[in-house]
Amino acid sequence: MPGQRLIDRRHLIDALDRAAAQQVTVISAPAGSGKTSLLRSWAAHTDRRTAYLAIRTDQYDAQLFWLALLTAVQETTGSTQPPPSSPGFDATAMVDTVRSELGAGAIVLIIDDLHELTSADAITQLSTLLTTLPPEAHVVIATRGEPTVRLQRLRLVGELAEIRAPDLPFTEAETRELLADARVNLSDAAIAVLQDRTEGWAAGLRLALLSLAGHPDPERFVAEFSGTDRTVAEYLLAEMLDRQPDDVQRLLLRTSVLDRVNGELADLLTGAVGSERILLALEDANAFVVSLDHERTWFRYHHLFRDLLRLELRRTNDVHQLHREAAHWFSEYGDIAEAVRHLQAAGDWAEAAQLLTDHALSLTLDGEAATVAALLGSFPPGADLPSLAVAHAVAELNRGRPERAAAHLDVARADPSAGRSYRMATTVAALDLLVARLRGNFDGVVEQIEALPSATDLSPSDVALSNDARATALLNLGVTAAWSLRLAESEKYLLEGAAAARENGRPYLEVACLAHLGFAATRDSLADVRRYCEDAIALATRHGWAGEPVIAPAYITLSATVAWTGDFDEAERWLDRARAAVPPDGEPGVQLLLHLATATLAAGRGRYDDVLASLVAAGSVRMTGRHALTSRVLGWTIAAQVRLGQLDRARETLAAVDDRSRSTGEIRIAAAVLQVAEGHPDQARAELRAVLDGTAPSNPRLTTIEANLLDALAARSLGDDESARASTERALQLAEPDRIVLPFLMAQAGPLLAELPTHGTTHAALVADILDLIPAEPVVPASADPLSRTELRVLRYLPTNLTRPEIADKLSVSLNTVNTHIRHIYTKLGATDRSNAVQRARELRLLSPTSTAYR
Repeated sequence: MPGQRLIDRRHLIDALDRAAAQQVTVISAPAGSGKTSLLRSWAAHTDRRTAYLAIRTDQYDAQLFWLALLTAVQETTGSTQPPPSSPGFDATAMVDTVRSELGAGAIVLIIDDLHELTSADAITQLSTLLTTLPPEAHVVIATRGEPTVRLQRLRLVGELAEIRAPDLPFTEAETRELLADARVNLSDAAIAVLQDRTEGWAAGLRLALLSLAGHPDPERFVAEFSGTDRTVAEYLLAEMLDRQPDDVQRLLLRTSVLDRVNGELADLLTGAVGSERILLALEDANAFVVSLDHERTWFRYHHLFRDLLRLELRRTNDVHQLHREAAHWFSEYGDIAEAVRHLQAAGDWAEAAQLLTDHALSLTLDGEAATVAALLGSFPPGADLPSLAVAHAVAELNRGRPERAAAHLDVARADPSAGRSYRMATTVAALDLLVARLRGNFDGVVEQIEALPSATDLSPSDVALSNDARATALLNLGVTAAWSLRLAESEKYLLEGAAAARENGRPYLEVACLAHLGFAATRDSLADVRRYCEDAIALATRHGWAGEPVIAPAYITLSATVAWTGDFDEAERWLDRARAAVPPDGEPGVQLLLHLATATLAAGRGRYDDVLASLVAAGSVRMTGRHALTSRVLGWTIAAQVRLGQLDRARETLAAVDDRSRSTGEIRIAAAVLQVAEGHPDQARAELRAVLDGTAPSNPRLTTIEANLLDALAARSLGDDESARASTERALQLAEPDRIVLPFLMAQAGPLLAELPTHGTTHAALVADILDLIPAEPVVPASADPLSRTELRVLRYLPTNLTRPEIADKLSVSLNTVNTHIRHIYTKLGATDRSNAVQRARELRLLSPTSTAYR
């Protein structure tokens, strides 16, 4: 088969050169018009760097389209690789990234076969990109019909160039050049007939050339065909095939069942070897074969050529068997969606259903949820395939419809064949967990935990559970354990889930686990909480998911954490990011956490109207059954009503609490707040006893700080100053490691702290920080030479390695002010230098013995 160069169609090349002055060029013409050949000729001609993307057949998933497009651009610019595919896709960030890459590299982007893009979201996003391109960039689009992207705005401002079907037919001069290049000699009359019969149609001319090359009577061949494009094409195809060697004919026909082919797969379908050599030769001959990668290992046929080959194939071959062989090859090499398509084409519906069910979760995690939905829609209507129930459940969960997913899981459980598969039974149980979690049914979640194997039972040697299902199960177990306040258990599951996801190459699942880890760590150290949240946010940002719902729990937990330590401005910033990431119809538990974090920040700022509004919103989140934060919501609601002077409403709310919640630490504290306000401090102290001795279920540290402060207030009201000081000291002792201040603000503990003897507490610096946030009278210490509140704030930095200018920067004061305060501290403590002042402050219990550094 003689090689054919691409004809230099000078007038069209010049047209594309002129079009590059606009930002977008559209080439719109029917199949076989020569669009792809023209684009490749122009890409070889232009001196600008070009990135080329041919859209795969039936591109349903927006994320896969954008990842392929970004990869094509980055292969041209040599920049970093695109993020991995995942269910979390930030379309805005992706469009911004592509726009930036195009601008930085002054790239020409060529998008071929736009008509194959069936994702409405991707079409909308591409329209946004095309109308906001950087000035240096140019995009060329080729499509069969009217472009699906919106181009009217570009047309109105003169930034759109268009090449249409009437512009593309070959002229007679170009037809002569084609014939000469193929070394085909025809008379002028035969050339005119060929031109007339094909009407300059590129595909017809190319097919004719493939048949004319070496034909014993070219003149007679030209005279014998006529009719419509389709008739011409079918006639020319038959003639061309007849003139090819047997091995080329066999390869073209048998591999036409594929949308893309490589040498190994072609060898399998033909039962021969050397297919890659034939494919390369066909592309070099410009014989309707196009390579899809720079290495020229994957190829596709021109769509019209492929369709004609398939018509011919059905007359002579067992098409179903070819589809089966292709399906098994694609399955073995990990392209599950393509394997399912071929099984469907073969009519092997049961096998296709089982393969899709086995991999529906993994495909969804790969960002191919729309592909899963399309494959499900390709099964025959009304087909009795209970094995598809799990795949349908995965699809419904991805759409946020847990009720429908639950119905499909009921069908799966009723399928006798599913019960024989441990893997399927475990997958069903894991999805049940997710359904319960998304419905806010945490009682139901706890019931499902027993249906799953423990982490130690999930090794590959023991069960056939997929790695993706295992990581998903661990994530859901960790989240649900956290909602039951089994925080140590939650942390264990989530750490295991993050490790499994990392091992499986699933950064999205890893981010999901890390995003919830912060909440699980609140039982111990707020430093650990912050570290977990910041690690999750860093990983999410690295993969472009900083605005996705998956990272929202980390934002929410981090906001609440810094609010507990009194940094309300930072808490507001994280809360704003959380609000942007949580969709209105998002997971109920995450919405509840968002309302609680909003209430936490409002409480720190003393805005109890806002606190109550946020708690009412939290109570209205649709949850099924109970959860561990029920008592927190109710308790804070009662306390907020008391602090707003709504004592009657507070009594009504408390009276409506069920017996199970009434015994929790949060409700006991709320009752104590009400009792103190009503003038019953003795009843308040009795109420708090179970919290203080640890028998009331609660978050041990935060609730105990609140309980100690309320006990101190009650004791003070009873005139028991010694007990009041002791309870206040215990609250400070618990708060000191993480410098927790919020409970002191909520309890309005200013008078308690102000009455502490400055030289009688080891937490004087923390007291000063808290009092800075409380509108209260200045500290009146018992010492003859007391340190002022500002001097105490300077004192807390003296054990650190900070210089005086750095201390001034931390406190947002001048260096002279810091020097003055340090001189006063030395004088009042009788110290001669910094080290001596720290030692003296510790002796006077102004600093704790281990204090070394503070934020």
